[in-house]
Amino acid sequence: MGFDLKEIVTASLILFAVIDIIGSIPIIVDLRRKVGHIQSEKAAIVAAILMVVFLFVGEEILKLIGIDVNSFAVAGAFILFFLALEMILGIQLYKDDAPETASIVPLAFPLVAGAGTMTTLLSLRAEYATVNIIAAIIINIIFVYLVLKSSKKIETVLGSQGINVIRKIFGVILLAIAVKLFVTNIQNLFN
Repeated sequence: MGFDLKEIVTASLILFAVIDIIGSIPIIVDLRRKVGHIQSEKAAIVAAILMVVFLFVGEEILKLIGIDVNSFAVAGAFILFFLALEMILGIQLYKDDAPETASIVPLAFPLVAGAGTMTTLLSLRAEYATVNIIAAIIINIIFVYLVLKSSKKIETVLGSQGINVIRKIFGVILLAIAVKLFVTNIQNLFN
């Protein structure tokens, strides 16, 4: 299959909701305050590489341990479900250690290319053409880079209330995506 604009837009929106870079602006601003300069370019490039590599190698790793993509997608739907609950309810189910430096590690992984993103990539691969997912990754990485570069300005314009509203809206969208992934892949498992 070739380029499909609908698949690219849908995959881009799904990744945008999962990456939640807008909702991460408070974290990014806090990192900037703690450690100074954030390397936006490096973080974006490394996140893109991680995502593309996992898109291709992730399925092989699953096959190696005997798990099919549909089963992984169902597990991914659960992860997306819990991420959506965190976004909607404003709670934190998963707590990571606070990073000491704002380098590639806290930004590229796990903030941008974290567990939810990796799971989503394999879930998307079960439904969409790889070339369209790569296009969606590139679109999202460009957006991530722009947000990282201008996080202070965005925070000033939106304010904390605006960021919270956007986070909750994308939480509801992510919840709907999780339900769709779950239903679709459960059906695929039993067919």
